Amino acid sequence: MRISVIISTYNHPLWLEKVLWGYECQTYKDIEILIADDGSGPETKRVVDEFKNRSGLEVLHVWHEDNGYQKCQILNKAIQAATSEYLLFTDGDCIPRKDFVEQHAKSAQKGFYLSGGAIRLPMPTSELISQNDIVSQKIFDLEWLNKNGHDQPFLKNLKLTKNDSLASFLNKITPANASWNGGNASGWKSDLIAINGFDERMEYGGQDRELGERLDNFGLKSKQLRYTAICVHLEHGRGYKNQGSIDKNKAIRKETRQTKKVWSEFGIKKESK
Repeated sequence: MRISVIISTYNHPLWLEKVLWGYECQTYKDIEILIADDGSGPETKRVVDEFKNRSGLEVLHVWHEDNGYQKCQILNKAIQAATSEYLLFTDGDCIPRKDFVEQHAKSAQKGFYLSGGAIRLPMPTSELISQNDIVSQKIFDLEWLNKNGHDQPFLKNLKLTKNDSLASFLNKITPANASWNGGNASGWKSDLIAINGFDERMEYGGQDRELGERLDNFGLKSKQLRYTAICVHLEHGRGYKNQGSIDKNKAIRKETRQTKKVWSEFGIKKESK
């Protein structure tokens, strides 16, 4: 099965470059990469072009002009541009483990969407990661992380387990909700089209969850990959975060849940259904 990997980004080319190194290491090769770019400058284009020329992978740079936080809009454009039946969504600050795409591919199932996990790194660790650290997969070794500034509780670090049986068991017993999350989630393109994609009114704060809630209302079930499909999340500033957008998004999500809404008239097609 061919998979379209949609990577969202905005003006953070150094982080995006590290993420793209991770996709050169994937054990699952039948992929296309779509960079969903919310208006980045020329340095990001340079990183994407160099990756495209070097990796041999099929790469499409989906870009629009910078007009504020429009992540949902650029993601909808990437959904439309994707040529695969199955779409994997992640962010330009999430470096995938080498089996990241493979784990999503193995678990893909009609009637479901998938929710994976991430290890959040502090800024010093994020900054020092090199291409060699990614190629060698050192960044997924707990001893290496701890030596280089990472410090998280034991239970959170269980995501780094290399024991497949333990990882599967932890997926089954975790109390964490298998919700749609922007950094690590996947589903069928036909399902995303059926709910009209992302609600483009939404800014930062829960916009990914709202899409998942409409998938739930559509009748899909979610499958937990919190301990099997793993990426490391690089630290960064969030200048676009504000309480106004968070409150607005909460109100939209509340309406989605209360009315069991499936179709967003503010999605890919700007019309009611």
